[in-house]
Amino acid sequence: MKAIIFSLLGWMFLPVMDGFAKYLSADLPILQITWARYFFTVAFTLPIMFFFFNKQLVWSDKPKLQILRGLILLSANICFFYAISVISLAKALTLAFIAPLIVTAFSPLLLGEKVGLRRWTAVIIGFTGSLIVIRPGFVEINLASLSALGTGFLYGFYLIITRKLSSSDNPLLTLLITGAVGAALVSLVIPFYWVKPTFNQWTLMAGIGIFACIGHIFLILSLKYADASKLAPLGYTEIIPNVMIGYYFFNELPDYWTYLGLLIIILSGLYISWRQYLLDRHKIV
Repeated sequence: MKAIIFSLLGWMFLPVMDGFAKYLSADLPILQITWARYFFTVAFTLPIMFFFFNKQLVWSDKPKLQILRGLILLSANICFFYAISVISLAKALTLAFIAPLIVTAFSPLLLGEKVGLRRWTAVIIGFTGSLIVIRPGFVEINLASLSALGTGFLYGFYLIITRKLSSSDNPLLTLLITGAVGAALVSLVIPFYWVKPTFNQWTLMAGIGIFACIGHIFLILSLKYADASKLAPLGYTEIIPNVMIGYYFFNELPDYWTYLGLLIIILSGLYISWRQYLLDRHKIV
């Protein structure tokens, strides 16, 4: 029960970060918002880890893979923050939900896992769901929708690398290195894009880091009590606060096509998670 509560809390906090980012995107550059997400996440995460989890912080056995993971997540965050600056939170998140499908599609090549016909079918159906959301040929495809889709692709590879690291590195260390990589890289270029924030904007920028920190710590705590494969389906609950924030603060509601695509993508992802659970227990594909 603790695992479920911690996981749900994590997925409830992260959409608040997205809401702050969308609000700030009207006045601040996307790179500056991304910088705030990483800088303040590290600023709040480092003291927590130093005082409460310092004994668990042992240097990585795979530093190059850790840096690559950080680069991929940084790229995914830039894509997503740009997407939500143009399209609704719900539509952007729906398209990003293809990440588990990407993991399944590329796990035979990158993880050496066998994927059977049923899971391949679920992947194809899931991608069909994403096409329903963007509806190529029926509505004009914009860069924001493609960026949201790109977020899902990048996040899928991020999850694959995370799975590779899970057997060797402490998840707290992985979280810290990922934040540090993003903060360092964006800090190199942010002086060229910097817009002086107001006090209110500084507060929201710090809030992005706080909610990202709290959300990820809850997700890490949930993994202490249950396997990632069992908790993975709970990630789809993120759409609930996402839609609520979009409606109450930005007057956004998904259209029927987005709801349909979301349903198809979620059902495909849940089926893949269920088959993965059976695979782990009975060695089937």
